Amino acid sequence: MKVIQTNELFKIYNEGRGNEVRAVNGVTTTIEKGEFTAIVGPSGSGKTTLLNIMGGLDSPNSGNVFIDGIDIGKLKENELINFRLHNIGFVFQAYNLIPVLNAKENVGFVMLLQHYSEKQIDERVESLLNAVGLKDQIEKRPNEMSGGQQQRIAVARALASKPKFVLADEPTANLDSKSTSDLLDIMEKLNREEGMTFVFSTHDQRVIDRAHRIINLEDGKIKSDTKKSTQIDKA
Repeated sequence: MKVIQTNELFKIYNEGRGNEVRAVNGVTTTIEKGEFTAIVGPSGSGKTTLLNIMGGLDSPNSGNVFIDGIDIGKLKENELINFRLHNIGFVFQAYNLIPVLNAKENVGFVMLLQHYSEKQIDERVESLLNAVGLKDQIEKRPNEMSGGQQQRIAVARALASKPKFVLADEPTANLDSKSTSDLLDIMEKLNREEGMTFVFSTHDQRVIDRAHRIINLEDGKIKSDTKKSTQIDKA
């Protein structure tokens, strides 16, 4: 089943003096439910821009993005915000944690917006903080945590409400090998047991090695698209 479908996406930036940068240059692709996909390529190849367009955080100059058959480019701003809230988990390279909230509150924030009960939020947040090894950091605010700890909080937040799919921009960039392995284990478990779909933008070979599909971008175009192995059957 198609979760995300892009059709002839173009994102062009005008740098002045007639210089155009085609960050995304005619990308047509499909992400199926339950995929564990890495978008790779050199810096400036368009990975982050493509990911942001897929998630409705950025708009293309032309082309369409369909999520579950819905053309998100035709949604009104408030409809798009609500759609993202209930369907997509984001992991940002810059973390985007809320400075005035502690670790527990940051992880549970999306669930709070979705009107989960306090009990549901507490149980899910405790489970995720334990899984990412930060249960003892529950009261700390972002400025009291290291970059790696903030990254793990950002990943936990993205997973908290069990979204249909997760878009992760360099999710392991500031993590050591053990933390990276632990996070990928959690994501693979959700992928395998709950059918959650993951799309990563990454340079990290550790993520690439775990991915089931590799989309290689170059100059905003898909250079290659390779499925490394058959997706694990979902229970």
